[in-house]
Amino acid sequence: MTGPVEERPGKGAPSEGAPSEGAPSEGAPSEGAPSEGAQAEGGGQRRSGLRNPDKAVRGLGAGTLALEALVLLLAIQPIRVVGGDLSGAAIAAIVALAVACVALAGQMKRAWAWHAGTVLQGLLLLSGLLHWSLFALGVMFALVWAYALHVRRVILG
Repeated sequence: MTGPVEERPGKGAPSEGAPSEGAPSEGAPSEGAPSEGAQAEGGGQRRSGLRNPDKAVRGLGAGTLALEALVLLLAIQPIRVVGGDLSGAAIAAIVALAVACVALAGQMKRAWAWHAGTVLQGLLLLSGLLHWSLFALGVMFALVWAYALHVRRVILG
């Protein structure tokens, strides 16, 4: 329960020049207004609110490839136990693909690394000829990679 509010200069209702409670403070961008640096080269609006979209997208690609390498290496033993006969060629292919994933993860700042990552997903799918479970892993990681490429396209335009 509050009584009538007395309007005094400096207290009470805000004056014309002072910001109200719900209004943004000085230096803070208002809703709908672009923040500093919000315009990309060419005069268009930036599509994301990220400070450094290139770096974020590189991190997404590198994280995806690092996770793929880890899953490939950790999958060797369960495939051998549950999936049946895993040949030496299949194990060599898994290790080579995992090493390639780690190498590419470190090169994501280069434009060609995204294309090489796509080729890597194709090679993993082809390794399914050596063992059916590698094909299943290839399908899963190809879908994850396709999503990463989609996010890259949306963020970077």
